[in-house]
Amino acid sequence: MEKKVDKKPKKEGKNIEDNKEIKQENIELTKQEVEEMNKKVTEAEEKALRAQAELINYRKRKDEETEKRLKYANEDLILEILPVLDNFERAIKMDDDNLEDEVSQFLQGIKMVYAGLTKALEKYGVKEIEALGKEFNANYHQAVMTESIDDKEKDIILEVYQKGYMLKDKLLRPAMVKVNK
Repeated sequence: MEKKVDKKPKKEGKNIEDNKEIKQENIELTKQEVEEMNKKVTEAEEKALRAQAELINYRKRKDEETEKRLKYANEDLILEILPVLDNFERAIKMDDDNLEDEVSQFLQGIKMVYAGLTKALEKYGVKEIEALGKEFNANYHQAVMTESIDDKEKDIILEVYQKGYMLKDKLLRPAMVKVNK
């Protein structure tokens, strides 16, 4: 028994063309997929760069805030100490420099405490605002009185009622002054 083999020639030309079309479609699909993937990669890279830039900016802001907090960390304490310093100055003004009486000797001790306190404040960046004889500046001085003296220049500070202070580059308290008008 012989097997019958169908010896009809297959239509090879059509199969080759079909294969070429399929391959061409696959190539086109692959090109589209590559373009889409490239687009997605580009978008992901841009997102990553934006996120990295945001993180860098966040760190800078936090560092600046921390630096500012540390720079002025003693501000509240110093504001509490300034009235005590004012009271020391008032007590020292009562001294007549006669070291014979007990009050003057007591005031000598107060002067030493005052000097130590001002030195400690200076160590931490507290500076007195110079006012007497200077031109009035509303950023640093608070005019509580005015007076007109003809032989003095206009807007010159005649008297300081309460000293003003700076903490590094920040105004803690303006000087209360009398100004010539």
